[in-house]
Amino acid sequence: MFIIVRFKSALISRNLTTAAKRRRVPSIYKSLAIGEAQKAVTDYLHTTRSLSYSHAEHIATNASSSIRNLILNLDFSVATFPKSIRRHLRYHPINEFEFFFESIGIDLGEVGEYLPEKKFFFSEDPRVLEAACALSGFGFPWNKLGRLYREERSVFLRSGDEIGSVLGRLSGVGFSTVAVAGVCLAFPSVLCGGVEIGCLFVKVKRLFEEFGSEDVVEENVESWYAFGRKVRVFYDLGFESEEMWELMGRNRSLFMECSEEALVNKTDYFCRFGIGKEEAALLILRNPDVMSFDLEKPVISVKGVLKHFGLSEDEVDALSLKHPHVFGRNKMKNLPLVVRALAIHERIFDKLKNGTYQLLSSYSLMKPDEDIDREYQRGLEEIQNLRCKTHSFQKLDFLHQIGFAENGLTMKTLQHVHGTAVEIQERFQILLDSGIDFSKACMLIRSSPKSLNQKPHSIQEKIRFLCEEMGDSLEYLEVYPAYLCFDLENRISPRFRFHKWLVEKGLSEKNYSIASIVATSEKAFIARLYGIHPAIPKHYFERFSYRKDRTTVS
Repeated sequence: MFIIVRFKSALISRNLTTAAKRRRVPSIYKSLAIGEAQKAVTDYLHTTRSLSYSHAEHIATNASSSIRNLILNLDFSVATFPKSIRRHLRYHPINEFEFFFESIGIDLGEVGEYLPEKKFFFSEDPRVLEAACALSGFGFPWNKLGRLYREERSVFLRSGDEIGSVLGRLSGVGFSTVAVAGVCLAFPSVLCGGVEIGCLFVKVKRLFEEFGSEDVVEENVESWYAFGRKVRVFYDLGFESEEMWELMGRNRSLFMECSEEALVNKTDYFCRFGIGKEEAALLILRNPDVMSFDLEKPVISVKGVLKHFGLSEDEVDALSLKHPHVFGRNKMKNLPLVVRALAIHERIFDKLKNGTYQLLSSYSLMKPDEDIDREYQRGLEEIQNLRCKTHSFQKLDFLHQIGFAENGLTMKTLQHVHGTAVEIQERFQILLDSGIDFSKACMLIRSSPKSLNQKPHSIQEKIRFLCEEMGDSLEYLEVYPAYLCFDLENRISPRFRFHKWLVEKGLSEKNYSIASIVATSEKAFIARLYGIHPAIPKHYFERFSYRKDRTTVS
């Protein structure tokens, strides 16, 4: 307890020491200072804190930011620095977990998220150190263990013997120690054990054998990790599919020539069509040449690309009448959500997976000025003159991403949408998470852009009230999307509850629609109540209105 109190006092004293009073390390001596500090921390952890020398050295060598911060707490002198830093550590114990987490590869800025509460020494909770020592002893690079900790923290709550037992079983599949370490870093969940995890290792081993081991993976942990990460791209999309594993085995070049980032980008692209993740993975594995397609930069005319995909003139015209906000120019990268906004995504994806995926690469604009909208161009010029143009362009880009084309309707929508692009995206996601179809959510925004100005919690509560209290369905928002723009507590709820009470008491023969209850101005609403009976408005204000107590009358 005394040591902890002294440590906390040391932290306070450090903060009170100003940088102006410290003698900084000259540039020519920085390497010397860092080296001496690492030696001092290594000795401190080994001799004072009883860690093995190799583990103490791992921590000191790989916690560079923590080492630099430690140096900043001292006056520097070439002659006295080695002694002064050891004296400092004697009276100012370090937070061992802070150094540890940085040393295993977690950025110092993120370390705070992982520090155990009110614990500074490994002796207070030795589990993470014991697990790290077991993994390092097997062959895991110490400074890569953070990859495991971020994703599967439970591994570091297991004993060294448990971890060793799991690693032994995985090695029994036929992988080398280096391969086991690399694949485990790519699939941290395998260290939790389980029958299905063993099956995963067997499948990865079989896949590797089908590729031929000569030049697929170099015999080091990082190469095996990179290989495992590429496999995981498809594993996460449909690990139960035997066909997927078979197709991966036939596509050696896919794993040899494509980076993990390229695979992720392409799978994400096809997943945005709103079909099953497994379908997106299978499309790529069946047609690996799609990896060479540029699906980011090309400009498309929505009308032109739909015709390119085989829709008739009549079909395109019907869609443009129903969804005018979607028609105009857009980017190929937004095509998945463009067709979702038109509610024809399943039809288009079926065409792609049934052999016409080449349509993605063969499309081009018919002429340079095809589908250029003058009103949109004027809007762009106006945005360019705004002081906050970056902010506006980010919001505009989001609208394009969800299917709004380069047209005048999009510019009008933009004028009414407030908040940052991130906030707008969050609010739009709330609509989708509430069960509103993607195409209908876009239509709702087109009809009532201010719906996107509500806070996420407010949108959720209004939708809940509509479905649970009012007994209506989400389809009502197609009829009256502006419902989401009204205040729930101050308008929607008190008016609806009072109307319901009037009907139940037989005081109102007319059952008004939600729109009529909510959208009517306060003056007209009160006049309607007065028309029922002169005393009704007073009762409303006293028992239901937000202006007074809103306790429901039985």
